[in-house]
Amino acid sequence: MAEMRDQMPWTYALAQHYGYATDYRAMTHPSLPNYLAIAGGSTFGVTDDNNPSAHPLPAPSVFGAALRAGLTARVYADAMPSPCFLTSAGDYAVRHNPWTYFPAEHADCATHDLTMAPYAADVRTGHLPDAGLVVPDLCHDAHDCSLATADAWLRQEVGVAMAGPDFRSGRLAIVVTADEDDGSQGNTVLTVVVHPSQHGAVVTSPLSQLSLSRLYTEVLGVPPLRDAASAPSMASAFHLPLLRS
Repeated sequence: MAEMRDQMPWTYALAQHYGYATDYRAMTHPSLPNYLAIAGGSTFGVTDDNNPSAHPLPAPSVFGAALRAGLTARVYADAMPSPCFLTSAGDYAVRHNPWTYFPAEHADCATHDLTMAPYAADVRTGHLPDAGLVVPDLCHDAHDCSLATADAWLRQEVGVAMAGPDFRSGRLAIVVTADEDDGSQGNTVLTVVVHPSQHGAVVTSPLSQLSLSRLYTEVLGVPPLRDAASAPSMASAFHLPLLRS
């Protein structure tokens, strides 16, 4: 928290104003299994950061589950060369784009796993998806650049979302989190929840990446996936209203 306060002042202020969790833990190291836990409700036994070709996972993902329920899903991946790109390129890290690991959903991924290009228009017109994920590139997530750079990127992109009709109406909850820690905090990652219902909330109960996976399905109104079914509920912890319309 001190590091965020000193080097990510905008994100720190956001956490203080809305809400954050103090005992939210990533699943493991390296980063890929944590994204799989969020998107699929399980790490699937993955212990590396290899490309989707090495880890073809069984459907569904939370994004596929949304589409099968007649709802909407979309990923916005920063610096991705083209939709549902299956290898890393430049600042784009495929290991941070979990929908690409579910080959049975590849047609949907190719349609709905996009670059950042449509993001601002989707916000402006109130067409953000029921299940959405925004993935920063390796600079904007502070992997290869400073925390100050990440803070500036979050201020821009989260700020855009907060200015849109989905957020202003209460239909959109924004979760800002990390895939893993730097190995010094027991994989505890500060996680911020931004929603008009939150007013300085500090949640100290244990949560995890599986709790975030469960939150997706709670919002969608579909059963939690795999291990997420037994994870603590973020919706309950933050007393979030589960409204899509």
